[in-house]
Order: sequence, then structure tokens, then C-alpha cells
Amino acid sequence: MIQRLLDFLNASPVNFLAAKNICEQLDKAGYRRLDARLPIGKISAGDKLYVTKNDSSVYAFHIGTKPMAEAGFHMICAHCDSPTFRIKPNAEMTCEGGIVKLNTEVYGGPIMSTWFDRPLTLAGRVIVRGENAMSPLTMLIHVKRPLLQISNLAIHFNRQVNDGVKLSKQKDVLPILGIVSEELERGNLLMNVILEELVKQRPVKREDILDFDLYLADATPSCTFGVHNEFLSSGRLDDLSMCYAGLEALLASADNGAVTKVLAIFDNEETGSQTKQGAGSPFLASMLKRIAFAESGSEEAFYQAVERAFMVSADNAHAWHPNYGEKFDPTNHPVLGGGPVIKFNAAQKYASDASSAAVFAELCNKAGVPCQRFVNHSDVAGGSTLGNILASSIPLHGVDMGNGILAMHSCRETGSAIDHVYCVKAFTQFYDTE
Repeated sequence: MIQRLLDFLNASPVNFLAAKNICEQLDKAGYRRLDARLPIGKISAGDKLYVTKNDSSVYAFHIGTKPMAEAGFHMICAHCDSPTFRIKPNAEMTCEGGIVKLNTEVYGGPIMSTWFDRPLTLAGRVIVRGENAMSPLTMLIHVKRPLLQISNLAIHFNRQVNDGVKLSKQKDVLPILGIVSEELERGNLLMNVILEELVKQRPVKREDILDFDLYLADATPSCTFGVHNEFLSSGRLDDLSMCYAGLEALLASADNGAVTKVLAIFDNEETGSQTKQGAGSPFLASMLKRIAFAESGSEEAFYQAVERAFMVSADNAHAWHPNYGEKFDPTNHPVLGGGPVIKFNAAQKYASDASSAAVFAELCNKAGVPCQRFVNHSDVAGGSTLGNILASSIPLHGVDMGNGILAMHSCRETGSAIDHVYCVKAFTQFYDTE
């Protein structure tokens, strides 16, 4: 199970590739891809369906033996985006000696210093000319070799570097791509890399490349570490580990379950979720409404299903850090290896309340899995996540939870291997419980 997670993390350096890899596993498991532009058609018990939005969010539905209006639905939601750096248009900047660096902008809230002095690569989607202007083609790329690096300034030029440095997002975090070796390469180095990757998939001409959404990613593979290989080391644990745990549970759950099972993988959580493919979009609500109507012939079925539904908003939590214990709540600080973490916040940044927390804790108990609770230290501001954003458009009873990790939003985060196993067990129990 851990090796499958590592393989998924390595194959999913950005949101687009994570969505693609999830879709491929759904295809193998017999899920039928829907086209949201077309009628859904008749829905029957046992049907397995999924739909995508913007190539970067995925919504899977396994229809239960009981109508949604009677049994509701059980939903796990997570997000597939992570903090990184986006490549700007006209990105090449040629410097002394022909060195080319790329102009970038920050995506989300990364710990920027963790991206320095490590091999990086490029991944994302490229938009290619199609049959007409309204229907361009999308191609995904992942350069599977070290390609770039953001290099630090030597300590000799900044003697205070170990006292803390304020980094400029425009100046200090621009990655080095290469050196122009001939005049024809000037201004074309990045495009040459893109074209080289595209032609591995199909014939593409330079003039057919219209635009791209490309991001930096760590080129070092994910791994386990520790005396007993008990820890996970990887970029994007937040939140791809929860995406994959939800997928594994969905595929492992019973085929003849009474309750409809939903897996919702959103994009753009790291920038506020207010996009057509984010948790703030009405897209999921509209798909659920269409499915409920196709199943029963009545829109009323959707509203009844919502009142009987339960949501698990799965986004990783902060595990207790052995070097910074003072940052954590004195009585509610989860530890690595201690099991899934239920998250609470008095300001309602999380969807959890006593009722929904009790439900999830009992599911963990039935699965034979330990369960923890997280509350922020009252003097330390916390973040928000999917649950309360989604609940503002679909009034779902639900809980916010996740596995505890260290160094959240670092280029490389640390998690627990056994926590992933625990989480898949808890999620599978959730999907199989009426």
C-alpha cells in the first residue's frame, strides 16, 4: 500500500497529472466517464461513473442499491493542488554568460526557502491548436529529469543568512534553466523543452503550441525513511496523500453497498477554492442533482439525499513537531503514527462539530484504527480547508480531518507510513457503513 502511494506521488507532480492518474485507475476499475455537456441518461444501482472539470478535478460516483433520496450518500473530498511556482508567460530571462532563468509567480503559500538548491523539474498542461479556435487540444507533460534549480546566494555575500532572510518572490526564487549554446536558442530554450516533451506523445509543430499551465516540481523521488521506514518523505503529501487514500478506499469498498459513494477531488484549495474546479464551485452540486434526478426522476431526491448525506473533508493536519512543541495546543496535538486527525476550530474554519466528530471517531473504532484530535494553539492562527467552503453550497453534515504531517507546504513534507494505512481502513469503513 505504501509503495502504491509513493508511485502515485512520483507520477503526480502537479494537479493535472494527479487528476489524470486518478482517472486511469477509475477506468481500470470499470468506472464510466461522463461528459458534463451531455445528458447523463438512466442511472441504476451499481453504476460507476466519474466526470472531470478543467482537466484538474475529478468526481466519482458509485451508485448504491438504495435510492439516494432514501440513503443519502457518503462523500470523501480532498484537493490535488499544492503550493509551488507557476511559470509566467514570456518566462525566459537571459543573463550574463548566456544563463537563462525563468520568470515565475508563487502559487499558494509555499515555504520558499525549501525550494532552494535542489533539482527541480517542470510539469503541467500545454494547449495545442485544434480543429477550430473554440476547441484547442490539451496535452500533459512531465519532464522526468532534473531540469532547473533555484540557487542560494553564497554565505560570503550574506553573512546574516542563518539569522533569517526575507525573500523576494520576484527576485530570489527564479530557477536557472540552462545556458544558451547558440543564437537560435535565445528566447526559445523553454519552448524547445516543451516541444521535445510533446513530440514524444504525437507530432506537434512549434507554431501549434498556443499556451501552457506549467509549474515547478521537486525532481527527487518520494521515499520512506527512519530506522523502521516509518516515515514518508515527499512533496505534495498535502493533499495528494488524502486523494489517494480516498481513491484506494473507494476501489476497495463493497460493490453492492446500499449507500451511494462519492469521491470529490477538487483543485485550487491552496488559492481559496473559488474557481470552477474548486470546492466553492456549484459544479459538484449540479452533478449530484443531475444524478439524483436521473435515478429518481425528481429534483426533490437531491435535497432529501443531502439531508441524509455525510461528508469527510480530507486535508492533512499538523503533527506535533519535536523541535517546536510550544507552537501546539497543550492537550490536542496529534503525533505521527497516531492515526487520522479530526480538526476543530471555534471560528468555524473546519466543518467538524461534536456530532460529526463522534461519527468519524466511531468509524475509526469500527475499523480498528486509532483517532486523534487537533485544535490550534490559541495564540497561533490556523488555516482553513474544503469542508466549510463546500458546505456553503451544499449544506452537508460532515467532518474535517487528515493525517498529521510535518513541514506542511514545504517542498518536501514528512508523514507517517502507518497513518496512511490507518486512513485507508477508516475511509473504507466509511464507504461500507450504511
